Amino acid sequence: MNVLFLVVVLVVFFFMGIRIIRPTHRGMIETFGKYSGFANPGFHWVFPIIQKMYQVNVTEQMVDAEPQEIITNDNLNARVDAQVYFRVKPDENSIKASTYNVYDYQIQIVSLARTTLRNIIGTLTLKSANSERDRINSELMKTLKEETKNWGLEVVRTELKEIDPPKDVQDTMNKVVKAENEKIAAKDYALATQTQADGVRMASIKQSEGIRESKILEAQGEAEAIKLVNEAANKYFIGNAQLLRKLEAVEKSLMNNAKIVVPEGTELVNVIGDMAGVPILKKHADKN
Repeated sequence: MNVLFLVVVLVVFFFMGIRIIRPTHRGMIETFGKYSGFANPGFHWVFPIIQKMYQVNVTEQMVDAEPQEIITNDNLNARVDAQVYFRVKPDENSIKASTYNVYDYQIQIVSLARTTLRNIIGTLTLKSANSERDRINSELMKTLKEETKNWGLEVVRTELKEIDPPKDVQDTMNKVVKAENEKIAAKDYALATQTQADGVRMASIKQSEGIRESKILEAQGEAEAIKLVNEAANKYFIGNAQLLRKLEAVEKSLMNNAKIVVPEGTELVNVIGDMAGVPILKKHADKN
């Protein structure tokens, strides 16, 4: 009976000392309150009552710096909020530092982030604070890394969630932005109107040039026709301008399908016959 009781006590005592560490954590073992060992993920056994194991999360964590009112350099109250992403380094020295060098690193890093934001944004105007978010993030991250280097932490990144001005200032800023947008829209409309007018003007110029070219070609055609007429006149009507005029009159009449009676033996008949390849008619004397 005593042996069985002893076995049960030993089994319970053994199970009391079992510790399982997940891959997301690292462990520190203390013996009588003094650091005595580092524990990696896996199975571990500590001596109950005499030894204790403290586990530390080494995954990336996020803390909210919580919204706060900060007075900017132009004496405006800005509501500022930020988030800090960090993790405890998984090596032994960093695990020890996160536990022994700082009381509660999550609370401490939030307080440090809020103080740093007040110092940075207090030197900026509200407008520059909104336009220089990257600069604020960079300075905040740089300060946090410098101040937490003995805490065993790695600051991964910082993000500004909001920098909101007072409501009346926000309304004024919205009106300014609206006015700027309307100004840009008016400029774009004026430019589009000018472009359209330029297009109409160019089309008119092209149309005028087309009319001019048409008239030039028409004049050239008329000149060519006159040239051909002159050449024909020189060939058929040398010294007979009056006959040429008669021929032109006949031509115009024939265009309208008019019938003309030409007296036999006139010079005009001879001219027409000559042009048509018909022998010249000669006037025969009446036989007595």
